[in-house]
Amino acid sequence: MIIKTQEELNTVCTELSQKPYITIDTEFLRDKTFYPILCLIQLGADNFEAVAVDPIEFKLDWTPLNDLLHNENVLKVFHAARQDLEIFYYLNNKIPHPIFDTQVAAMVCGYGDSIAYNRLVQDITGHALAKNAQFTDWSRRPLSGKQLTYALDDVIFLRDAYKALDQRLKEQGREKWLKAEMEVLTSVSTYEQPIEDMWKRIKIRSDKPEVLAVLKALAGWREEIARKKDVPRSRIMKDDALADIAVYLPKDRDGLKRIRNVPQEIANGKTANVLLEIVKRARHSDKTTWPQVTGKEPFPKHATPTLEMLKLLLKINASEADVAAKMIATTDDLEAIAIEDAPNVPAMIGWRYEIFGKDAKALKEGNLTLGLHKGRIKKVITT
Repeated sequence: MIIKTQEELNTVCTELSQKPYITIDTEFLRDKTFYPILCLIQLGADNFEAVAVDPIEFKLDWTPLNDLLHNENVLKVFHAARQDLEIFYYLNNKIPHPIFDTQVAAMVCGYGDSIAYNRLVQDITGHALAKNAQFTDWSRRPLSGKQLTYALDDVIFLRDAYKALDQRLKEQGREKWLKAEMEVLTSVSTYEQPIEDMWKRIKIRSDKPEVLAVLKALAGWREEIARKKDVPRSRIMKDDALADIAVYLPKDRDGLKRIRNVPQEIANGKTANVLLEIVKRARHSDKTTWPQVTGKEPFPKHATPTLEMLKLLLKINASEADVAAKMIATTDDLEAIAIEDAPNVPAMIGWRYEIFGKDAKALKEGNLTLGLHKGRIKKVITT
C-alpha cells in the first residue's frame, strides 16, 4: 500500500505510534547530488499492513511521520541504519530515537561482520528475498508492483529479524552492549561534517603545514559550493586535483595549467582566479593556525610478537563469545594495547573489556599464555 493522502498518513502514524516498535527502511539516490534524495520510506509493524510513503509523487505534511520517528515510546528498527539516519538528520536536523540496528545486533550475536540484510533474513526465516529491484532508480515514477513488493519486503521480514535478534540478546544478557552502540549511531556528532575538517578526508603526499593549510582552504571552498549547489564534491573538483594544487602551490595560471590533475576548463576559466587567490591567502595566513600533522610512529618491532599474540587472543575470545571480532577491537586498539601500559581504547572499556580486554591485560602481564592442544590454540592461566 502506498500512502496517497494526508488522511491516510495521519491515520497510519497514529496507529504506529501505539506500537512498541516499527520497522523502517528508505530508498534514496545520491549519485548526482550532495544531499541524498529521499525517494521512498517503508514502514512496518506487528499486526499491520506494511506501507510506503512516497515523498516524490505525493506532497504531504510530514509532521505526523516526524513525530513518529522521534516518539521515545516507539522503537525504530533498521538494518544498517547509518545512511537512513543520515537522511533523516539532513531533512529534520534531528535523529530518530530510540533505534535498533539489526546489522549491529547480528554482529553482537555472532553473525559475523556487517551481514547483508538478505542473508540475515534467510538465516533467520529461511526466506530468500528477491533481488530484481536492487539497482532500481527509485526516483522514477510510477513505481511498478515488483518495485513496491521489493521495497515492502524489506520492512516485512525485518520484523522477524528484529524479534529473533532481540530474543537472542536477552538470552545472552547483551542488551546493554547493543544499547551502547546505538548511542553512537544516534549521536549528532556521528553525522556532523564541519567544513573546516573536510581536508582530513583527502589523501595527500605531504605533511608540511603550509601545504596542509592550502589544502584545508581549498577543501573548505569546495565543500561550501557543493553544499550550496547540492552537487557531489567531485563535480566541483576531484580530491587529487585539490591535493596537487596544495603540493605545487601555483602562483599564476601557467602554474595551475601545469598541474596534470587540474582540468583545463578550470585552469583556463574564472575558477582559476578563485583557486589562485585561495592558495595565496592560505600561504599568507597566520602560521600558528596552520594544521600540524604528527605522523604515526612505525610500530616497534620488539612489540610485534605481543601484537600477534593479541590477534590470536581476539580471534579466540570472539569465537567463544560468539561476537564479531570487528565489534570487539580494531587493529589500532590492539597496537595500543601491545605497546602502552594503560591504553585508552574501546577494547579496554565496558563489555569489550569483560570479554577481551581483561584477558589481553593478563596476557601482557604474563598471567595468561596461549598454548597448542590437540591442534587447537588454547588459553592457559598461569596464576
